[in-house]
Amino acid sequence: MTKPLALIKEHASNPKLWVVIGVTVAGIVVLAETRRRRRKAMLMNREDFGAFVERFQILPFPQPPPPAAKQSLSGLTFAIKDIFDVKGYVTGFGNPDWRRTHDVAEKMGMVVTALLKNGATCVGKTVMDELGMGITGENMHYGTPINPQMPSFVPGGSSSGSAVAVAAELVDFAVGTDTIGCIRIPAAFCGIFGFRPSHGTVSMIGTIPNSQSLDTIGWLARDPSVLHRVGYALLQLNNVETRRARRLIFADDLFQLSKVPKHKSEYVISKAIGNLSGYQPPKHINLDQYIASNVPSLKGFRGESTNLENGTSTLKALSSVMVSLQRCEFKTNHEEWVKSVKPKLAPDVSNHVVAAINTKQENVKTLYKIRTETQACVQSLLKPSCWQDDGMLVIPTVADPPFRLNAKKGYPAEAHDRALIPSSIASMSACCQVTVPLGKHDGCPISVSFISYHGADKFLLDTVLDMYTSLQEQVEIVSNSAPLPYTNGNMDASELLKEKGNAAFKGKQWNKAANYYTEAIKLNGKNATYYCNRAAAYLELGCFQQAEEDCSKAISLDKKNVKAYLRRGTARESLVRYQEAARDFESALVLEPHNKVASLAERRLRKLMS
Repeated sequence: MTKPLALIKEHASNPKLWVVIGVTVAGIVVLAETRRRRRKAMLMNREDFGAFVERFQILPFPQPPPPAAKQSLSGLTFAIKDIFDVKGYVTGFGNPDWRRTHDVAEKMGMVVTALLKNGATCVGKTVMDELGMGITGENMHYGTPINPQMPSFVPGGSSSGSAVAVAAELVDFAVGTDTIGCIRIPAAFCGIFGFRPSHGTVSMIGTIPNSQSLDTIGWLARDPSVLHRVGYALLQLNNVETRRARRLIFADDLFQLSKVPKHKSEYVISKAIGNLSGYQPPKHINLDQYIASNVPSLKGFRGESTNLENGTSTLKALSSVMVSLQRCEFKTNHEEWVKSVKPKLAPDVSNHVVAAINTKQENVKTLYKIRTETQACVQSLLKPSCWQDDGMLVIPTVADPPFRLNAKKGYPAEAHDRALIPSSIASMSACCQVTVPLGKHDGCPISVSFISYHGADKFLLDTVLDMYTSLQEQVEIVSNSAPLPYTNGNMDASELLKEKGNAAFKGKQWNKAANYYTEAIKLNGKNATYYCNRAAAYLELGCFQQAEEDCSKAISLDKKNVKAYLRRGTARESLVRYQEAARDFESALVLEPHNKVASLAERRLRKLMS
């Protein structure tokens, strides 16, 4: 026993001792809280939230004389990612060694010129992930921009400074690039709007390429009307209103991947469009199965990517192909510079760059074929025809909340993979996508995205402007609504409902079984078996998030419920959360050491993670 503990034991009956201990503990807690608040204040007071690499002012082109119309972006300020050329400045690409080895730009990037011509004022260049090879938004050379919504968490990248400049109200809008989610992910993490246009519709001249098959210009705004105005300017759209019916399709499997409750995402959107004219009742789709059926060249990659039989295995393979394509084209663009300069890079960026430089390009034709098939597949789903109206695919923008800043162990590859799954759809199909904030959940911004077919940018911009007021109203209603508590009822009735659920389950009537178990839970919410049985039905339906939640509830009620651990492990494996799944199967083995299902699953996951 240590000396302090021995003294405490000796004088344990002395009340003064406990007063001293209490005061000491309280002092430690107060000191820790004071330091936390001071650190947060220091972060928030950092100049410009650390968003900018350099500040300057470039005034817009003069307003043309009448009868010319007023410049559409007059009075607005904007910032640009450090990937665009500005005459007289070096384009830094997020890395000092790149800046050191390149000359000042002799011309203005096309996108910057277009914005200046439309009356906006440029106020500086923003921080980005080095060489555009990251999605966290961190930069060890220039500092990581501070996420105004969550200062202790990453802002998302690679267009991190652009997103932060908008979220912190330093500019009216900002411009960046989007390759594998570089506009959409920071927009989601910072709680703002982001727009990735159809591939090739906005000129990339005067922009450093990362991966030309995936690269697009993108823009961010706090206000949907500003997002709309910028889109019309860059895409050179006219204001002629075209009345078209809108068809929303929810990707149920991707919403299962998200940790945001459905009533704060899907329900909000469904209720919002229910109050508007011109919207069909929403439809639902298992996107993973749809892609698997319509992109045949992806089959081989699916086998390499994962052993999952359901969930999002095909979409995970699609995101893997996206990353492989990015690496191939990054290598073509920048291998010579990387090998000659040997730039100083952050460890995670270095890993991405090394993987790109070492990429073998013998299967690049297959990657392009998959991209072509994905484009045709998504166009067929969303493009209007004689038998269907204009379609929009509705997905969560990201699967998980932002990562914590400066994580000591880094970010697990699993989290990185999950972040790219939703982003891969628009990147690989060349479609347009808009990211829309929908309030918060557990302090984190909620973000959903609408994807439409290639060339439907005007339709998508108009739709967001049309529905956003109704969306806000529904977000407000949901935020202020308390969940309805379940009441205890007759135990015999609940058992009868459980048995009916069991019979429906055996008859493979999964929806009916889930409904019976739900009614049983309403009568008796303290029975672990009801939650565990409903989880089994949800697994059969592919509702993995609900299955996980039910199993967690069952475990909280009965710590020795082996089936709950097995089913939660299966749900988490399907949600591509392998480490958590492995722990569940281990827990099942602790309770039942000879359980073959748990043993096989645990070994399979360990092999997969290694």
